[in-house]
Amino acid sequence: MAQQEDVFKKIVSHAKEYGFVFQSSEIYDGLAAVYDYGQNGVEMKNNIKRYWWDAMTLLHENIVGIDSAIFMHPTIWKASGHVDAFNDPLIDNRDSKKRYRADVLIEEDLAKLDDKIEKEVAKAKKRFGDSFDEDMFRQTNPRVMEYTKQREDLHERFAKAMNDNNLDELRQIIIDREIVCPISGTKNWTEVRQFNLMFKTEMGSTADGAMTVYLRPETAQGIFVNYLNVQKTGRMRLPFGIAQIGKAFRNEIVARQFIFRMREFEQMEMQFFVRPGQELEWFEYWKQWRLRWHKALGLGDSKYRYHDHDKLAHYANAATDIEFEMPFGFKEVEGIHSRTNFDLSQHEKFSGKNIKYFDPELNESYTPYVIETSIGVDRMFLSVLCSSYEEQKLEGGDTRVVLHLPAALAPVKCAVMPLVRKDGLPEKAQEIVNDLKFDFATRYDEKDSIGKRYRRQDAIGTPFCITVDHQTLEDSTVTLRERDSMEQTRVNIADLHKLIHDNVSLTSLLRKLA
Repeated sequence: MAQQEDVFKKIVSHAKEYGFVFQSSEIYDGLAAVYDYGQNGVEMKNNIKRYWWDAMTLLHENIVGIDSAIFMHPTIWKASGHVDAFNDPLIDNRDSKKRYRADVLIEEDLAKLDDKIEKEVAKAKKRFGDSFDEDMFRQTNPRVMEYTKQREDLHERFAKAMNDNNLDELRQIIIDREIVCPISGTKNWTEVRQFNLMFKTEMGSTADGAMTVYLRPETAQGIFVNYLNVQKTGRMRLPFGIAQIGKAFRNEIVARQFIFRMREFEQMEMQFFVRPGQELEWFEYWKQWRLRWHKALGLGDSKYRYHDHDKLAHYANAATDIEFEMPFGFKEVEGIHSRTNFDLSQHEKFSGKNIKYFDPELNESYTPYVIETSIGVDRMFLSVLCSSYEEQKLEGGDTRVVLHLPAALAPVKCAVMPLVRKDGLPEKAQEIVNDLKFDFATRYDEKDSIGKRYRRQDAIGTPFCITVDHQTLEDSTVTLRERDSMEQTRVNIADLHKLIHDNVSLTSLLRKLA
């Protein structure tokens, strides 16, 4: 675990050094849990958003997009339940004066039990080799059985406390499990209390009586209150979906792990409206389809898993997360939820407006049910960054840091380099840049030795480097170097466009899904 934490620190450092992510307001000592995306980060982030948007709106004829406002009428958040129930259970350690989420402390304790079980299995696997029967070992080894029972009992108790919203029981679990504060090492805990995560502000002048408004904690409600507008103006028939990418804001008290949990973040959400009774069928469809979208990136199928919710929101009848293996464990990157008709029914009730859908096939009006897919752009960005980072040992004792980014998501697609800064090579290289730049993010680089330039491009994940040398002037060929294999091939300048396009275009990714 410590080794993984070291790797994560290196990734955070790399993200800053190579223009991916900066601490917000850094020259003023920063603003906690708020980050800015640098010149390479913003390109990669935009590519992730484009991949999601096109997969939703181009590959599904019945999904369209909107862009709703961040400020919304405050009654929307009353109707959605956020004013009364959008809370985290917080607990303080009296000695360190640090605040923690009680549920996260318990989840981390569960993860420690998982680690103990896996360590026992790994030790036995090493000891017995090919003859090892893992299933039998898990069922019969006394130590594994003890850890498994502890985990099951803790899990059952924790799930019940969360479902019952029993704050006293959450604290009691922390006491009984002897969970200590990571900073002070003590068990001197306060009571657990709820903390609302919404940011408040005021709209209008105080003289006129300002209205309290909220920075939206999710983008979904902007879709719900517009669903009938979209349905009527787009003449949409059920089932249909509405997609949106936008900023959301949560006053996270325990924000950590770099851009994994932030106060200002971006979401990609799609709400899919269906007939009542068909929602679980569509829930399964979207659960499978969204995992395919992730796996198409080639980051490693074993890095993903589903996590079904122990605690369902009061309005949901099914919910699962797609988790990705980060350096700090499996963590949620996307949620798929069957939200029933809760949101639309609530907005109809609180607004007093009829927002039912008229179904021409059934010749009746009803409130549609909704399947939601919700993914954090920043978490997605982090999962791509973490799984792509490698410190590679090369032949001859040399090393390189390389980002094996999916080519379609890479911030720079190709770099063009003159071998030397003379003899007309820079001019020829610039000519190639001017031809490629209309279709690909292309960099021109002439500083330092060619080896150092290759390393620089490896570090930002550029899939291709194009080297212009003296032979180029004779036969219009260049050296094309591929990032991952470092293989170099001689190609005609005229073939560059097609070669690069076939490897870096979003189209190739989308075709895997179609």
